Amino acid sequence: MNRASHTAAIAVTLFLPLVMASSTVVVAADEPPETSIDGLQLKKSKNLDLVYVKPGATLAAYTKVWIDPVEVAFSKDWKPPREFNEDDREKIRTGLAEEFQKVFTKELQEKGSYQIVSSAGPDVLRVTAGIVDLYITAPDVSQKTAGNVKSYVISAGSMTLVSELRDSETGAILARVADRKSGRQSGPVQWATSGSNAAAARSAMGQWARVLREALDGAKSP
Repeated sequence: MNRASHTAAIAVTLFLPLVMASSTVVVAADEPPETSIDGLQLKKSKNLDLVYVKPGATLAAYTKVWIDPVEVAFSKDWKPPREFNEDDREKIRTGLAEEFQKVFTKELQEKGSYQIVSSAGPDVLRVTAGIVDLYITAPDVSQKTAGNVKSYVISAGSMTLVSELRDSETGAILARVADRKSGRQSGPVQWATSGSNAAAARSAMGQWARVLREALDGAKSP
């Protein structure tokens, strides 16, 4: 199992609030357990590093989706430029969380006709997600110094999604997933900017949103 799967493995087996409280995910096992501590079963996936599902659970009844505000935590190993301050960190956290909502809303509404809501209901799937181990290879520094700094990179960085799907009325957990995405690892070196970093993040989130939409669509197929 590679490092990305290792990171996802421990993330998915921890309780989500515990993952959110830590900015780093520590690998504790070579292989993920077949059954999680709360009885979810490991399921093979070609799109995500790890997927755990409740035996017998289905998404067929859900036509609406409630997306909780997304928590964002940086990797403990991330070393930002000296000019980078807490306001810059918070701007990234806020921006990434807002982009997550936009990307998922667009994918679910426009391509799946799923209504995005903010309250429970019998046909509402609640999605609680977080982005952990966020590592930005070359972030823009504050605007006052950005004009004097050029960051050349071969990867936009990496981040790990940890997410739980629950029935909105009962709170029963239906699935827990984890997946790590990394930026381009080869090719010509490029100048990283806030725009290029945002594009890489949107691409990763778009893939995650598509997986959820296809899971909902597939559950309704005859």
